[in-house]
Amino acid sequence: MSEISKPDVELEQEMKSKIRSVGGEFDSSKRSASFLQVDQEVKIASTRFKDVEVMGIRQAIEKYDWLDDYLWKAVDRKKDEYTKFVDVEDVNGYFIRAMPGAKVEVPVEACLYLRKLGWKQKVHNIVIAEEGSELNIISGCASHPGVTSGMHVGISEFYVKKNAKITFTMIHSWEKDIEVRPRSATIVEDNGVFISNYVLMNPVKVVQMYPVANLIGENSTAIFSSIIVALSDSLIDAGSKVVLRGEGSSAEILSRTISKGGTIIARGHISGESPDARGHLECRGLMLSDDGVIHAIPELQAKFPNVDLSHEAAIGKIAEEEIFYLMSRGLTRDEATAAIIRGFMDIDIKGLPEFLKREIDKAISLVEKEIIT
Repeated sequence: MSEISKPDVELEQEMKSKIRSVGGEFDSSKRSASFLQVDQEVKIASTRFKDVEVMGIRQAIEKYDWLDDYLWKAVDRKKDEYTKFVDVEDVNGYFIRAMPGAKVEVPVEACLYLRKLGWKQKVHNIVIAEEGSELNIISGCASHPGVTSGMHVGISEFYVKKNAKITFTMIHSWEKDIEVRPRSATIVEDNGVFISNYVLMNPVKVVQMYPVANLIGENSTAIFSSIIVALSDSLIDAGSKVVLRGEGSSAEILSRTISKGGTIIARGHISGESPDARGHLECRGLMLSDDGVIHAIPELQAKFPNVDLSHEAAIGKIAEEEIFYLMSRGLTRDEATAAIIRGFMDIDIKGLPEFLKREIDKAISLVEKEIIT
C-alpha cells in the first residue's frame, strides 16, 4: 500500500458534517482514494493505491491525449441545454481509473460540493474500469447549509471494459431550493458488470436524471437501484434505462419511492435488442401524505424475438393492520411505522459489497425521523 499524495486541506466543520452525511471519510484508511470539488475548484485529489488513479478532469485531459476517445462518447454533448451548459472550458470534475486487473475493493470516494449561494456547478466525470479490474465508488453530492439557491449539472461517463466491474453508489443531500440535473451514461463490454445505487432522502427543489447503460458486450450486466424520498415541495423526476445489445446481456432496475408531500416521477426502461437478453423492472411507491404524487412509468421494449423481459409496479400506503400487528407486539405507533418504512426501503442488490450496504443504511438512518414525523 503506497501513499501517492496526501491532501492538506482544512475544511470548515459544517462542510465536514455535510460531507459525512453522504458517506465522506476523507483521510481515512476506509477509502482507497478521495476527491473533493467545491463549486468549480478541486480541493482534494489523492490516492493510497498505485492501481487506482484519481485526479481532476482538467489535469487528466492535459496528462492523457487518449482521453479524447472517452470524452462525450457515452453522453451526447448536444443532448439538451444542460449538456451544452457543461461543454465549456471552465468545467471541472473527477477522473477515476482502475488499472488492468486491479481489484480496488476499498471504495474510492468522490464528493461534489456546492458552497456558494446561487452558484451553477458544472461537472464532467470520467470513470474507467480497465480490463479485468474492479472499482467501488461512493459519490456524495451535497450543498452547504444555508445555500438557498443554486444548481448542479453533472455529466458522468462510465466505461466498463471486458471482465471488469464498477459499483457506483451516489448519495445526495441538497438544500430545499437547489436544482440538480445529472446526465450520465455507461458502456459495458463483454462480461462486464455495472451496479448503480442512488439514495435521495432530503428536501430539494428539482432532481431530474435518467442514466442510461448500453450493454454492448456478451453476457454483460447492469443493475440500477434507487431509494428516493420526496418531501414537501420537492420534484423528483428520476429513472434509468438499459439497452441490451450484447448477446446474453441482462439488466435489473429496482426502485423504492416514498412521497411525503413531494412529487415523484419514477421511470424505468429496458430495451431487449439481442439474443437471450433478460431484464426485470420493479417499481414500488409508498404514499405517506395526502398531498404527494407518485407517477410510475415502467417501459419494456423488445427488438429481438428471443428476449425475456418482465416488470412489476405498485403504489400504495401503509396498511393500518400492519401497524396494529406490530403494536400488538409491543412497538409504539412510531416504532411500527419506522419498521414498515425501513422494510420497504430494503432492496436486495446482487453483488453489492457489505461496506456499501452499511453506507446506504447509514444514509437512511440519518433522515428516518423526518420521514416518519
